[in-house]
Amino acid sequence: MDFRTIVNTDKPTFSILPCERMLFVGSCFADNIGTRFKEEKFRATVNPYGVMYNPASILHTVLRYSGEAPRVAVFTLGTNHVYILRETGEIVDNCRKRPQRLFREEELSVDQCTEYLSKAVDRLAYRDPEVKVVVTVSPIRYAKYGFHGSALSKATLLLAADKLVRESSGRVVYFPAYEIVNDELRDYRFYREDMLHPSAQAVEYIWERFSEAFFDSQTKRFLEEWRPVKEALGHRPFNPDSDEYKAFIARTRKTAAALAQKYPGFEDPFYSLYP
Repeated sequence: MDFRTIVNTDKPTFSILPCERMLFVGSCFADNIGTRFKEEKFRATVNPYGVMYNPASILHTVLRYSGEAPRVAVFTLGTNHVYILRETGEIVDNCRKRPQRLFREEELSVDQCTEYLSKAVDRLAYRDPEVKVVVTVSPIRYAKYGFHGSALSKATLLLAADKLVRESSGRVVYFPAYEIVNDELRDYRFYREDMLHPSAQAVEYIWERFSEAFFDSQTKRFLEEWRPVKEALGHRPFNPDSDEYKAFIARTRKTAAALAQKYPGFEDPFYSLYP
């Protein structure tokens, strides 16, 4: 007997390589997943100008971003609601605690969301013609809209994401984070105390499903080889001056140096810690 529904993920046409150059832009869910990529030594930049909840703000980040061009970008869509500064008519990314009367709230249509996201993809492709984009919809519900209003907002984003993928000629793929949390993890034990945000366990499960979809054998092998070095970095010895610990560090430094030789882009974490 099956006691849960499994969300199938289509196999993408590309893989994410070890230490890949990546850009994560979007809601706080993008922060959660992007941080995990950074921990696993991918060259990931995560929300360089803060959390961006709507497609217009995602475009603003992409236009401003001047760092190394990513080979893979991940857009996580949170809401289609935007705030517009009455004085100028521009969509703002952050109200900066200014009085609410200075802004008006609007909802982007499916076509408007798609247009903003398409421009962001085009900008990335201008910088690197080989770039691939993964689009997801955040599973976090917005209680302040009311749950029906939140569902309508997510529906708009889902339709926009689908349209973006269909019009992208293979450059953009969809990853069903929203569906996995809401259909596979249908239990409040997978949520934090506010009953809205996914728990650390849920984020870890999303990471595993994302890994299954986008990591090839080389990337999975790298993660296995990196794991003991990562664990060593988290180790806090009782006696750092002992011969045993010094030998442990020497072995780990040797492993890290070998990874740097084997995988282009790998930054040896021991280089700055132990000169």
